[in-house]
Amino acid sequence: FFPSLFLGVGKTTLIQKVIQALKSSGIPIDGFYTEEVREGGRRTGFDVVTLSGKRGPLSRVSSDSSTSRREYRVGQYVVDLVSFEQLALPLLRDVNHGSDADKKICVIDEIGKMELFSQAFIQAVRQTLTGSGTVVLGTIPIPKGKPLDLVEEIRSRKDVKVFNVS
Repeated sequence: FFPSLFLGVGKTTLIQKVIQALKSSGIPIDGFYTEEVREGGRRTGFDVVTLSGKRGPLSRVSSDSSTSRREYRVGQYVVDLVSFEQLALPLLRDVNHGSDADKKICVIDEIGKMELFSQAFIQAVRQTLTGSGTVVLGTIPIPKGKPLDLVEEIRSRKDVKVFNVS
């Protein structure tokens, strides 16, 4: 797992380069990464991009400061939980239900505040980490403020190696 102290230090770029290297070596790999969405030089949100090329919104800047009951927010961003779950959950289910012969490296970029609004995602990540033979390449945030339970659980696992990216 690659945690980072700062936004924009290159975690996703590093993940993308590792994905390219593994694919070109013929190693089976699946999963997703998050990518900034920019309009007019300004970040307006994040998309989820699967390794098979599907893309959908994870979050967008909201111009409305009021929150509806079903809205999930991180700062100025409103999280599109339905879109995220439609893209991420099938990938994790496939990894978790594959036979040992089908085992792949599973990319999860990232396990952070936005993604953790999904209880189904939390369960799927836990299943993936406890599944036999699955190697996970992922990113987690450096703790600041209130700790995120799943992130701290991952960080403290004996079978996890954490590399700090700065």
